[in-house]
Amino acid sequence: MRLNRVCTISLAIFLLSVAAAAQTPKRAITFDDLISMRRVSDPQISPDGKWIAYTVAVPDKEANHTVSDVWIVATTGGEPRQITRGGSDERARWSPDGKKLAFLSGRNGNTQVYWISLAGGEASRITSLSGGADNELWSPDGKTIAFVSRVYPDCTDDACDAKRDADKAKSKAKARIYTKLLYRHWTQWWDGKRSHLFAVSTDGGAPQDLTSGADYDVPPFNLGDPEAISFSPDGQELAFTANTDKDEALSTNNDIFIVPVKGGAAPKRITDNPGADWGPAYSPDGKWIAYRAQLIAGFESDRWRLFVYERASGKHINLTEQFDEDVAASNWSPDSKTIYFQTEEKGEMPIYSIGIAGGNAPTKILADGYYGEFEISHDGHTIAFTRSSLEFPPEIFVSAIDGHGIRELTHHNGTVLAQLDIPKMEPFWYAGADGTQIEEFIVRPPNFDETKKYPMLLLVHGGPQVPWSDAWSYRWNAAVFAAPGYVVVMPNPHGSPGYGSKFTEEVSKDWGGKAYIDVMAGVEAAVAKYPFIDGSRVAAGGASYGGFMMDWIATHTDRFKCIISHAGPYDARSMYGATEELWFEEWEYGGTPWANPELYDKFSPEKNAAALGKFKTPTLVTGGELDFRVPYTQDLEFFTALQRQGVPSKLMIFPNEGHWILQPQDSELWYKTVADWLATYLK
Repeated sequence: MRLNRVCTISLAIFLLSVAAAAQTPKRAITFDDLISMRRVSDPQISPDGKWIAYTVAVPDKEANHTVSDVWIVATTGGEPRQITRGGSDERARWSPDGKKLAFLSGRNGNTQVYWISLAGGEASRITSLSGGADNELWSPDGKTIAFVSRVYPDCTDDACDAKRDADKAKSKAKARIYTKLLYRHWTQWWDGKRSHLFAVSTDGGAPQDLTSGADYDVPPFNLGDPEAISFSPDGQELAFTANTDKDEALSTNNDIFIVPVKGGAAPKRITDNPGADWGPAYSPDGKWIAYRAQLIAGFESDRWRLFVYERASGKHINLTEQFDEDVAASNWSPDSKTIYFQTEEKGEMPIYSIGIAGGNAPTKILADGYYGEFEISHDGHTIAFTRSSLEFPPEIFVSAIDGHGIRELTHHNGTVLAQLDIPKMEPFWYAGADGTQIEEFIVRPPNFDETKKYPMLLLVHGGPQVPWSDAWSYRWNAAVFAAPGYVVVMPNPHGSPGYGSKFTEEVSKDWGGKAYIDVMAGVEAAVAKYPFIDGSRVAAGGASYGGFMMDWIATHTDRFKCIISHAGPYDARSMYGATEELWFEEWEYGGTPWANPELYDKFSPEKNAAALGKFKTPTLVTGGELDFRVPYTQDLEFFTALQRQGVPSKLMIFPNEGHWILQPQDSELWYKTVADWLATYLK
């Protein structure tokens, strides 16, 4: 009764604050607004269906890091409650009885698994391995927690791992020595360790390494892919994802393995697909393991299909071969007859369902929006999910299992958003390369006046197989870019997912071809369609593949007043020699530089720098020293060429950032520098 009264009072206060804000003229979003937003993620429904646990992360600009903690909210609504206060707590997972939450925390040094009772009290630490812990999961019977930890493959216990770490730290010789590729990845140099799968009894005792001695990682490196580990319903078996190929830098061949939780047996491979298999999930009845798969070896942007593996027969069934879009995360229905999954689709992320009997097309359950992480309740009646758009960052929502009755449960950013004039993202279509219809999004500036003329900022996405979507972003936020008074235009050219697999595949081996035609046609289409755009004041910006496109634009046209290039591949040959994921380069360029030099030269901005006679467009070049995906030397090469040709240019390199600029103060400086650069040439 008291809880309901508190919820009612809190809701009334929230509604009054929103009403008061509505009487005040709304303003443009600023970086301080962006960085103050609470970042909501990872909804997890309790076994009884009454609660949702989730993570809230809040950037602390002064301390220059992000604070994260675990919260819960009732599925019926009401005031959310903060459960942990460790400041580095995330990935909450319910115990099978619903009385505890396991979570990850670095509150006492390296990240370990903790648990906390919902009845109150302090959190207790479960793991204490020197290599830390990640990917924690409860067994369905509540007797075991599985997790992964980084170990030296030839060490047999944690004492050995800890001693080797200590010896390295004491040594004054700090050389890195390697005899194989993938010696560094994303932002980390390889330290000789592997991520192994462990299981520990919830009654205590030493964790058991279930992949002891393995010279491979469980799971392989990934950026937000679906869960890579799963318990069988009886708690006796674990399925996991691993890549055991000798040359990891050349391989996307992830496979699914199974291993007894009690140990004593080597892991058994259950997939032999030469492409990537990922994300095993046992059906509640234990008869099936669902997973997703790419069928083409070496092509990391091949279409993801949804498969099920029948445990009794060993048969693999492709459920979505006729569905021409990617399958992202998926969840089983409690009756084991249906699988729910997400897909990119024309700038949105809908949720579909499909029966495992086969022969039926997927049914769209949640449409018209960007639905992020999601989970199905144990009774099969409710879907919990995050939802966002350009107008608001992710919050926790629920709906009935058929998608009806969507309700927003959290409003962590409601008070700030009520003050802001954030325009909608509007789609329109135009003819691109070969007359193909291309979707483009436009974002008008705040306090928009149809009678005025506005400069335009073109943004090109990365990937190249990563589309612009109507979703919130902290790294390249279109509302923040539009705030000074710019019309932001965002095309999804050839290569963008969500428009069929053929469209996605057509950018490979053609980086500066159809996609460039699409991008430039999109500029003129927007100018022609919208009379409020000043076609004489147009700038362009992009990161990663978008950065490549900026470098390509600089060598092919002087259409723009200025350019912002972040982490853009500039010299295709030197990029190959310094990057890490060689499978990507070899697929996109049709082999090595010595086997296929013509294609590397054809789509290398460095080789095409003479197209205009010389560079002409003022260009801001940015990057991170810890970017091993697109090494920052690419930024240095491009900047050097600009400077030697007398082009107004600026270089901004962040020593402690990788491919993305994430630390709050670095992000602030990046946004400010970009804004100043645009203002210099567009205002």
